[in-house]
Amino acid sequence: MRRLYAMVALLAVALSVDAHAQTKIGHVSSEAIMKQLPDAQDAQRQLDALIVEWQNELQKMQQDWQRRFDEYDKRKLIMTDQRRAETEKELQDLDKKIADFRNLKFGQNGDLFNKQNELMKPVQDRVFKAIQDVALEEEYDYIFDKSGEILLMYSNEENDLTAKVLAKLQVSIPATTAPKN
Repeated sequence: MRRLYAMVALLAVALSVDAHAQTKIGHVSSEAIMKQLPDAQDAQRQLDALIVEWQNELQKMQQDWQRRFDEYDKRKLIMTDQRRAETEKELQDLDKKIADFRNLKFGQNGDLFNKQNELMKPVQDRVFKAIQDVALEEEYDYIFDKSGEILLMYSNEENDLTAKVLAKLQVSIPATTAPKN
């Protein structure tokens, strides 16, 4: 459905451009580009190695928890109430430690996210700059990425109709934030 909306938007943009002007549209596959770049492959290998290392640590922690739980389960009937409560608290603490580790390494803003950003962002910036350079050299108005969701990678500012649409809607915007036309 998103592709349909993107295509309709693309068609609307293409039709809205002055009839005398030829709109030039291109696309790239950023996925194919990233697969061919040695520095992107190196970064991915480093990330994969970290993931394996962290998953191994997590697995050891989970095995330790399971071993301790099995011991507790075998002996809980002969434990005193105080010892049973202490052991259950130890298991809960260990379970929390495992969850915290998982979140620290693989969570939304975890170490993996930060490392991925650190390693891949320079490569992505280089690719984006190359796309912009090719678009300017070849005089493209729009460049889309066909990997996954359709994503606009470059647009010629001359084709930005935001100010005109706002004017049509009779919405005034400050001059400092108004897009160039």
